[in-house]
Amino acid sequence: MKIIKGPDFPTGGIVRGKAGIKDYFETGRGSVRVQSKTEIEDIKGNRQAIIITELPYQVNKATLLETIAELVRDKKIPDISDIRDESDRKGMRVVIEIKRDGNANVVLNQLLKHTQMETTFGVILLSLVDGRPRVLGVRDMLGHFVQHRKVVVTRRTKFQLRKCLDRAHILEGLIIAIKNIDRVIKIIRAAKDTDSARTELMEAFELSKAQTNAILEMRLANLTKLSVGDLQDEYDGLVKKIAEYKAILADIKKVYAIVIKELEGVKEAFGKSRQTQITTEAAEMSLEDLIQKEEVVISLSNTGYVKRIPVATYQAQGRGGKGITGADVKEEDFIEHFFVTDTHAALLFFTNRGRVFALRAYEIPEGNRTSRGKAVVNLLALTGEEKVTSAIAIRSFEEKKGRETFLAMATRNGTVKKTPLSDFENIRRSGIIAITLDEGDVLVEVQHTSGKDELLVATRDGMVIRFPESDIRSMGRGAAGVRGIRVDKEDKVVGMEVFPPNSKKTLLTVCEHGHGKRTELAEYRGQHRGGGGIITIKTTDRNGSVIGVKLVTNDDDLMVMTEQGKAIRLRCKDIKTISRNTQGVRLVRLDEADKVARVAPIAAEPPVNPNPELPIDGGKK
Repeated sequence: MKIIKGPDFPTGGIVRGKAGIKDYFETGRGSVRVQSKTEIEDIKGNRQAIIITELPYQVNKATLLETIAELVRDKKIPDISDIRDESDRKGMRVVIEIKRDGNANVVLNQLLKHTQMETTFGVILLSLVDGRPRVLGVRDMLGHFVQHRKVVVTRRTKFQLRKCLDRAHILEGLIIAIKNIDRVIKIIRAAKDTDSARTELMEAFELSKAQTNAILEMRLANLTKLSVGDLQDEYDGLVKKIAEYKAILADIKKVYAIVIKELEGVKEAFGKSRQTQITTEAAEMSLEDLIQKEEVVISLSNTGYVKRIPVATYQAQGRGGKGITGADVKEEDFIEHFFVTDTHAALLFFTNRGRVFALRAYEIPEGNRTSRGKAVVNLLALTGEEKVTSAIAIRSFEEKKGRETFLAMATRNGTVKKTPLSDFENIRRSGIIAITLDEGDVLVEVQHTSGKDELLVATRDGMVIRFPESDIRSMGRGAAGVRGIRVDKEDKVVGMEVFPPNSKKTLLTVCEHGHGKRTELAEYRGQHRGGGGIITIKTTDRNGSVIGVKLVTNDDDLMVMTEQGKAIRLRCKDIKTISRNTQGVRLVRLDEADKVARVAPIAAEPPVNPNPELPIDGGKK
């Protein structure tokens, strides 16, 4: 590999990495990655342009430009503003202009990924060895080639030696005839025909038949003194050639010297400077590589508005402070989720149809403290009546040693499922299946679990089942799950909560007529999954059906939304904690025809400190 660098294509380009070259050097099979030769130039308007000057071998320029235009039209590469072909007799030049807020390096990486600006060229060193096709490594192939050239030179030398010997034999006869020309003429004139003349000449001068035929075919013009001298000179030259050819055939080193000399002649006649550049493997550059990793807060409102805010926005305050104004949301909206994470974290959005979408935190539009944010439906490829039901922030998919984590899911028909978090690391833009749902079933809740947690699944008719997470075996994304709770025909699951076995939280149950209660977790005995559960609240005519359940503490606040659009904020510490099999107390007073539609926690703004050297909360606990 120090001598033969690798493939050289007539159209130039850049070969990325030497691993593929090493593969086919060793085994005869491999593939090399060939990229276009590009450079990034600054153009007017404080913008950049990608200049393409060389393409990979066998890539059609017109087809490539059509592909790029389609990617721009389909918004797969939205940062390209213009494409121009400025090629002329001097060479190829394609200009791809980038939008003002675009990044040329990222666009170039996308072009290499989605177009033929980067191709893979397969190599198979198929050779004929002793008349049979074989795939050889470069070392073996060169060995056989050298042997082939040796055979060619040897056969050619033998052929030339044979020709020289034949010609020398003829010349010997002609020289004898010229020296005895008078006697030769006398014999020919006295012969009655050609055959008798040939016979008499062969007997008179001890010539061979070939020599005699040459004498008989000799022209009278060859009898001049000059012609006789030419014959002698030609014969002397042939004698030297014969000696050379015999010396070559007797010494293998002289054969190889001829092979080397001829190859050097080929190099001098046809060799030219290398067209294709061979470089090291290029690391794929993504937008993530160009964005600084920093702590941010992602907020998601009840109606689906999301935004990203730098952590520094939330200044540390002393105990008893009034806080700062949060998002300027609509009157009936409120912030339901706060994720304190970093810009490189992944946000997983699960929909009621069992699909999951992913966004990087840096893809969430940045807003200020009082802005409303952007509707999450405009960032995800949702279809029809598909709605986001759960959102989870994941800083890293790399599991700590011996600590695999999972995502637990529950559906309306009582199915539960547990899937390793690592299965959701690579999610395409169009979303992937998180759970396979039966006809008419919907995904109700998704939560991040440690593998040792416990689950509570509640139904509309006031039943709850508590079982350990270990009751659910781990399964893949496409699995449909197993039965978590057995529900009657008219019943359905309204929520699922995950908690560690020693949790001190209480379970809040809210019914559609505005009644509810808090109950200690200790009152829910552990069971095996798949049972009918136990009563968590009596769903009498006064209470109505259960709308939702939440694990809360005295510090939590809840928002209760009604069917007529009213929103009531509740402090959990004001809700009485009572036993399990009771009706509960009135939580909200509703109009006669109104009912509770949904209950959701109000996320508290995170106690973050923009200056790590200063203690949070003014140094007070």
